[in-house]
Amino acid sequence: MITMCLPMALMAQNTWEAPENERGEKVDPDAKYLAGAVPVIDDRVMFETDIDAPGKSAKEIYDLVLDYLTTMSKEEGQFEQSGIKACDEAAGTIVAQYQETLVFKSTAFNYDHTFFAYTIMASCEDGKLSVKMTRIYYIYPPEGDQPQKLVAEDTITDEYALAKKGKKLGRVYGRFRRKTVDRKDYIFNKLQTLVTK
Repeated sequence: MITMCLPMALMAQNTWEAPENERGEKVDPDAKYLAGAVPVIDDRVMFETDIDAPGKSAKEIYDLVLDYLTTMSKEEGQFEQSGIKACDEAAGTIVAQYQETLVFKSTAFNYDHTFFAYTIMASCEDGKLSVKMTRIYYIYPPEGDQPQKLVAEDTITDEYALAKKGKKLGRVYGRFRRKTVDRKDYIFNKLQTLVTK
């Protein structure tokens, strides 16, 4: 009877253990958010990526990116101030600003969220798209008596958002860092798919 229950007990234990990689090693689900995940350039948080788009002209890339960034400004959760702020087709440059709701946790009893603002800058040339996400800040809590403006440089950098010598996300600002990196990854991945398909 005991030996019959043993496999079930082992299976049940796996439901709470950390996931493993192909070599059977424990995987830290927060690894992608730890040291180095939030770059600071000239004292400003700035995420950057270069995307190769072989076979596409600067004009084709520009049109695709302009359409996507315009559509993004009208998505659910965006404020009316979101949109394209400057564009130059001849130079292949686009600047868009976004103000949106970033949700940390949403349950029947807890809706933890923040106002989130950032700027996307795109530069298009033949066969290549360069994108930056910067000028990031939050207003938290977004409603209430004492909302605070929190700039990324004092919120999501290694100094403020990491704990235990950079091995864990901090309790207070860790969630800002996680959700910001996730949002950046989503936008950059969407743009990559768009200009490479």
